[in-house]
Amino acid sequence: MPETAELAEKLKTEGERFVQFFSELTDEQWGREVYTEGELWTLRNVLAHFVTSERGLVKLFQSIREGGTGAADDFSIDRYNTSQQAKTKDLTPVELLEKYKEVRAHSISWVSGLKEEDLEIKGRHPFLGETTIREMVKMLYLHNQIHYRDVKKVLK
Repeated sequence: MPETAELAEKLKTEGERFVQFFSELTDEQWGREVYTEGELWTLRNVLAHFVTSERGLVKLFQSIREGGTGAADDFSIDRYNTSQQAKTKDLTPVELLEKYKEVRAHSISWVSGLKEEDLEIKGRHPFLGETTIREMVKMLYLHNQIHYRDVKKVLK
């Protein structure tokens, strides 16, 4: 199986798992605090973050694939996340879950359309720094898994 197909399958499997997980949350659980340092983030904010970060990152990956350099040297992850949370503040958890499904489906489609040699293209990722598209795509699901681990701790 080509590596692009493997990466797309990992995104698909992880996405399905998260859709199932978030679909089963109660109204009370959506409001549970996950992060309290800096801005307060609830489970709802974490899902909003999954949506906005992945949407922005895949746009960045496409730009790199087309010859761009990637994230600007002065890019601030915190500033970006704050602005994106503000843009999604009026969306309900159900609406966010639908957006997550759309964004993940787009990511899977985008990765599936990559050529194997595209995985070697380098650019600047906002967190990883200079790296390949391969590592950037892997970070899409690793990033969510890190937050998922934190969410699971809150729900215990």
